[in-house]
Amino acid sequence: MFPLVEFPELVQQYAPFFEAVFSAEAFIEFERYISGLIVSENKTVEGINRLMAVEIRNQSSLNRLLTESPFELAALNQARLNVMDSLPGTRMKPIGVFSLDDTLLSHYGQEFEKIAKLWDHVSGTYVWAHDLVTIHYSDDETDYPVLFQLWEPADLDKLESGIRAANIIIKPEKEALKKTNPQKWRGYLLGVWQRREKAHPELRELYDSKLIIAQKLLQTWVEAHPDEPHPVTFDNWFTQPAFCRFLDQTLHLPYVGTLADGDQVNLRTGTKTLKDFADHLKQEHLDAMQRKAKPVFHKIGIPYKGKNEQYYSYCNTHHIHNFGSQRLVINYRQADLKDNPVFYISNRLKWQAAGITRIRRHRWPVEVYHEEGKEEGLDQYQLRDFNAIQRHVALVAVVYSLLRASQHDPVLHERLQRQLKIKLEDNPAAWRRASQAQSLWCLGLFLSTGLAQGQSLEQLLTPLMRTMYKA
Repeated sequence: MFPLVEFPELVQQYAPFFEAVFSAEAFIEFERYISGLIVSENKTVEGINRLMAVEIRNQSSLNRLLTESPFELAALNQARLNVMDSLPGTRMKPIGVFSLDDTLLSHYGQEFEKIAKLWDHVSGTYVWAHDLVTIHYSDDETDYPVLFQLWEPADLDKLESGIRAANIIIKPEKEALKKTNPQKWRGYLLGVWQRREKAHPELRELYDSKLIIAQKLLQTWVEAHPDEPHPVTFDNWFTQPAFCRFLDQTLHLPYVGTLADGDQVNLRTGTKTLKDFADHLKQEHLDAMQRKAKPVFHKIGIPYKGKNEQYYSYCNTHHIHNFGSQRLVINYRQADLKDNPVFYISNRLKWQAAGITRIRRHRWPVEVYHEEGKEEGLDQYQLRDFNAIQRHVALVAVVYSLLRASQHDPVLHERLQRQLKIKLEDNPAAWRRASQAQSLWCLGLFLSTGLAQGQSLEQLLTPLMRTMYKA
């Protein structure tokens, strides 16, 4: 990668929003770090520092930004959200949706603080990883992370002591697992904690599961923004009765969850799995179509990111096992209902299929963010310290958000398009490439100016090559 002789245009455009978060020295390191995250293919501290031919400093300065600088993550996050609120296209809107998801930040080896062996459903294996829980905002114009937190493995000694202090009996035969099978011992303690924490509130302070992290993030947002009740949507893993009750009864938020075909619906005729219920409805629908009677599944259209999508949908209020009364939506994509159905539930019993489906459709951008965020460096850290890793993750969120903001900034859009003489696409990856191209343009201007002033190419390139070579 070529050396960076000037901070990218979009960094210069939005950096002032963050100036109050840092000391004067740390602010320069902030500009260096996010510039490197945008432009460099190597997202490590070393890789970023090697590129810097502007504000040339020792690599330890960037390390201190992540490990020692006294800036607050909450202040950094608020400054990032202020950037998004400054532009009509990225400002949160009444029709916006909050989506919830987590992703694994995988690494080789166990040297990273609080890393854990976690199941990766993509590869079908256990991997060493940190787990990032994200609340993501999405509307038809934009999307970006709102709040996020890294999950931390349970401290087993603390968990065991807390369980005993609550006078909960730990089975003697299970204690042997502590030495013979630590993984099963962990699973046993977490199982006891999960079953008993509702009856023993003091256990709640011992460990934050992903569900509890999600609850706390959403509660933080609701307390700070009581007049902005965005609906929350999530996949099957997060669609658990206690979590849904928390959203409904404590936060009073509308939600759209996702059920599996093995979940059960209680009918007047008895209890059925959702798969069996959908098969029954499908047969009724096909019979009605032959008789030219009223269909069971109705064609609906929803707007999504500038397009109109069509579904064939059943919507009614049902008693879902363990969830109580819910608005149930069953959707097919094909008119002949030959594809596999999907099942959504909502606590808003008067909502219709189109509205519920539109909200659930906005869950997808959080997965896109996790994928594209990894390209921006989300999992490309070599930091061992857990707090430093959290800061890195927060700075990647800044980069992703700035790339989103730049798409809706007409001044910056016009400036770059005129300078680069290319038509800019509206996605973060394209704007990252545009920033790389603009940095190449700046390097060309730097060399051209130096040559015009009588310097030789060797005089110009030698310090740049030394900068890139040194550690």
